[in-house]
Amino acid sequence: MRKFNVNVNGKSYVVEVDEVGAETAAPAPVVVLEAMKMENDIVANADGKVTFLVKPGDNVVSGADLASIN
Repeated sequence: MRKFNVNVNGKSYVVEVDEVGAETAAPAPVVVLEAMKMENDIVANADGKVTFLVKPGDNVVSGADLASIN
């Protein structure tokens, strides 16, 4: 597990990230979230049909659901 410091809207967060083994399939980019002129890829954690809950260009708040996988 690796730890990173991430700053979002002036707030600092410590994020822990697990490295996934090479035998797993590469995650598929589902959403590109732009924050403070940086693009962040939000990837799927499961297979299934993606239903988007926001439209391109929408403003979102922290913790909001952007899509669901069924």
